[in-house]
Amino acid sequence: MREHVSYGTARTLAAEAVRPVETELLCLEDCAGRVLGQEVTAAEDVPAFDRSPYDGYAFRAGDVQKAADGPVVLRVVEEIPAGGVPHRAITAGTAAKVLTGAPIPMGADAVVKYEDTKYTAEQVEIFLPAYPGQNIVRAGEDVRAGTVLAHSGAVIDPGLAGTLAAQGLSRVWVHRVPKVGLISTGSELAEVGEPLTSGKIYNTSRYALTATLKALGCATVWLGCARDDAEAIRLLIEAGLGSCDALVLTGGASRGSYDLTPAAMELSGAELLFRGVDFKPGMACAYAVREGKLLCGLSGNPAAALTNFYLVALPALKRLAGRRDYLPRELTVALTKRFPKASPMNRVLRGKLALSRGRVEMDLPEGQGNAVLSSAAGCDVLAVIPAGSGPVPAGAELKGFLI
Repeated sequence: MREHVSYGTARTLAAEAVRPVETELLCLEDCAGRVLGQEVTAAEDVPAFDRSPYDGYAFRAGDVQKAADGPVVLRVVEEIPAGGVPHRAITAGTAAKVLTGAPIPMGADAVVKYEDTKYTAEQVEIFLPAYPGQNIVRAGEDVRAGTVLAHSGAVIDPGLAGTLAAQGLSRVWVHRVPKVGLISTGSELAEVGEPLTSGKIYNTSRYALTATLKALGCATVWLGCARDDAEAIRLLIEAGLGSCDALVLTGGASRGSYDLTPAAMELSGAELLFRGVDFKPGMACAYAVREGKLLCGLSGNPAAALTNFYLVALPALKRLAGRRDYLPRELTVALTKRFPKASPMNRVLRGKLALSRGRVEMDLPEGQGNAVLSSAAGCDVLAVIPAGSGPVPAGAELKGFLI
């Protein structure tokens, strides 16, 4: 077990402790947001044939090279709707009326939009020269047969869902939804809806982490709240390990007399990976693994727990879900306002992305402390002030992580 590791090391240790959950075959219409569990290679060109992008006329470009000197009149030999097939080849002096998406008939190599012509049912006048390939969507212009369309681990977004449908795939292999158990610890916690008695606080971390896990695509299982007792915590851990793929615990992760989560983890047979990371808020933590299942022990302070979760637990849970892109996306952000405190150790700020004057900025909410959760509302980026820094001026650039 390692002590007080860097956040990069913590992230690696947690992520390497898990393996992606197994896959299941699912109807494509139910796959939005799911993680692909197979490589997909195009079996055919998309589109499968040359087609028209407009309602217009298909003809031979060579027939209208002198149209700039006066209209060229072509005889219309047929009309081809979308979904139809050509029955006549285009020869010298002829054209076919084509609707959007219709196949290009043999012999034709150009299309003109109908609004750029003068036409009747029998003929069409072309007023400008054309070039071969003009206004034709070629077979395979979107996708060529043999192209790898997606790798296992890709999230099925609208573009990928449509791409899979274009290959005629009605069912695909996806990773099943991971089940993550949530455990709160602390004799001071009251559940939302209960009246608060003296010395009690509401269990906000349960709801903040549930929202974060659901946004990731995990199913959450509320396992309960244990008092400050190692055996009580162990019992909840044992129950969770029997039904869940990973556990997230809040409270009891520091070094005080009532910080019993690490001991409870070991009582359950889990191996501690590390305790403590080199940033704040969120320094206090304990991560363990048992039989390939990750246990993430976070601070009892809600904002600290959420910060550690984003930087350390979230990448591991993304990997558990089967994602290829489980590491956080990094970027450089410029602070929109001064941060007045010195940072003896790495300090993590939360904020909101903004674009101004051609650069990425981070709007810094007030209240960045361990227990200040309200300032996390609407935040979509974290930034790190390096250890040993003094107050940070407005405009300073920091390494950031998208959340």
